[in-house]
Formats: sequence, structure tokens, C-alpha cells
Amino acid sequence: MLTPSEKALVPFVSVDHMMGLVHHLGLPDMLRDLAQCIEDDFRRWPHFDKTPRVASHSDVGVIELMPTSDGALYGFKYVNGHPGNMRAGLQTVTAFGMLARVDNGYPVLLSEMTLLTAIRTAATSALAARHLAPSGASTMAMIGNGAQSEFQCIAMQAICGISHVRLYDIDASATAKAARNLGRSGLQVTVCSSPQEAIEGAQIITTCTADKQYATILTDNMVGAGVHINAIGGDCPGKTELHPDILRRAAIFVEYPEQTRIEGEIQQLPADHPVTELWEVITGAAQGRADAGQITLFDSVGFAIEDFSALRFIRDRIEGTEFFQPLDLLADPDDPRDLFGMLARAKPVGTG
Repeated sequence: MLTPSEKALVPFVSVDHMMGLVHHLGLPDMLRDLAQCIEDDFRRWPHFDKTPRVASHSDVGVIELMPTSDGALYGFKYVNGHPGNMRAGLQTVTAFGMLARVDNGYPVLLSEMTLLTAIRTAATSALAARHLAPSGASTMAMIGNGAQSEFQCIAMQAICGISHVRLYDIDASATAKAARNLGRSGLQVTVCSSPQEAIEGAQIITTCTADKQYATILTDNMVGAGVHINAIGGDCPGKTELHPDILRRAAIFVEYPEQTRIEGEIQQLPADHPVTELWEVITGAAQGRADAGQITLFDSVGFAIEDFSALRFIRDRIEGTEFFQPLDLLADPDDPRDLFGMLARAKPVGTG
């Protein structure tokens, strides 16, 4: 039985703790298990509160809150996206998140989510590809070799069985970094000098670029029949990667249409253009890939339920480990009505 003071302590997973946990679990196993956790939550999709993320946009980036609840737990993530940060030596994306009990409102986990977002994004991409990519896919083109690229490649290897990645980035040093980091992954790695070269022979094409603009990373004539496109770079208004003619040819799958129509590739299409929600494919309520020649597109912008799954996964995995610390986050007066009295009786810090 926890004492009243212990009840006010919140498990906190720092960046160091998260890195330790990843190494403890092993990244491929963690990706597989997290993908299963996300799939389990997608199977109970109707039980969740759902809303497009609350976004504050500026000329240089965006700051967002991503909340959801399944009625027992409430979770949210704070995340930013600032493409220009890299020029100042800062991360393009940073994040943290919290999980709380609905019955009393008390937090049960506070965690870094910069690393965790990269891992859950990769797990979601591979989960979608497992349901949508052509059978026996072995090669992926990874266009955009920034902070998420290695996670994407390893997730596709661990969950979908790809054995070959073809890398391209407009910045050759980013491609060299990704190739170096993937050197011990067991993947065959090919460095490419153009998007056209990267997609040669690829059954899965992942685009993950950072510029906040309407961009055309893939043109219509580059995309042949039967491929699966995993588009994760277009994730805010005014930011896309694919020519709209590709969208018109493809069967499009999304997380939450109300959010994706604002932020995803489909912001380029009429609001009534048909899309299929991924959870419906996972539960069997809707068809995934119809035939071998069909182009499938996962227009992924990231959704709060995936973050909820990731936080729930971390909460369960840290139990009984050293990969967290109790955080004195909540005021806990002896008498819940006497918050002032708790303050009055406290010895000021540094007074001896």
C-alpha cells in the first residue's frame, strides 16, 4: 500500500532512461512489441476520444498538443516541428508526454517523447506497411535521411522483413550518416544520388523530408504500379511531398481523416476525396490492398492514439526496472483542503 506522499510521486522517464530502456529491450523487439500495442489500440478505435491536434502555427514552425482518452487513461503529447532548427544545431522535433488516470486525474507517467516519437512513428509506418504493402516486399527507398530515417528502416526490417534499403537525401552528409548508422543492422544499404535512383526496384517508398513547403519529392511518372508509399513528411498545413496526380491514382489510407485533410498529402485534394481509415483495415471492416498492381498510400501525419499506445507501452515496460525515477510533481497536503497550510509549514529551500 502506497503512503499518501508516495501516491503523489509520478514515474518520470528521462532521455537517459529512454535510451537505457531501448537498449535493454533491443530496438527491433521494441518496435515489434510497440507495433502490436498500437494495433491493439487501433482495434478498439471507437472507444477513444478523437480530435485533430491543437496546433499553434508560426512562420517558422508549429507547436502542438495531441490529446486522447480511452475512458480509463488520458494521454497527451507536446510536440514541436521547426525545420529551421537544424541550422542552429537544434532538433527539428522535440516532444514529451503524460499519461493520467481518468478516475482521479492523477498522472501515472511523465516521459520524454523525442526518441519515443521517432520509434512510435516507425512502428506505425511498418504496421501500416504490413497490412498494405505488396506481399514479399524486400526493398524500401528511404527518401529523406534525417533523424527518423534509421528508425523507419529498422522497423520495416523487423516488422515487414525488408532486407535492402536505398537511401537518398538532398544533403549527401545526411545519407552518409544514415548509411553509417545502418551499417550493423543487417540491411543491405545502397546510397543513391537522386530520388529516381532510390526508387529503382523498391516495393515500398518512404518519404520523410523536413521543409515546411509544398514540395514534390515524387512526381507521377516516377511511381509505378504495385508500390506502397509511406508518406510521413507532409504533416502540417502547407507541407507536402507528393504530386497530386499520385494521390489520384492511389488507394489512400489515413489515421484520422479530420486531421489528415488539414495536414497530410490529401490537403491537396477536394475535401470529399475518398480515403480509408487504417483502423478499419486492421479490424477487417475495410479492404486494404485490392490487387498486386494497386498503388497504396499511407498518408501518415501521426495521431494521438499512437502516442497514447507508446506511453502505455512505456508505463508497462518500466515496471520493476531502473529506467525511471519518482518525480515530486504533485502537491500533497495532509488535508486536501489545506493547500495553504502545507505551504505555510514548509521550510523554504536553502534556509537550513
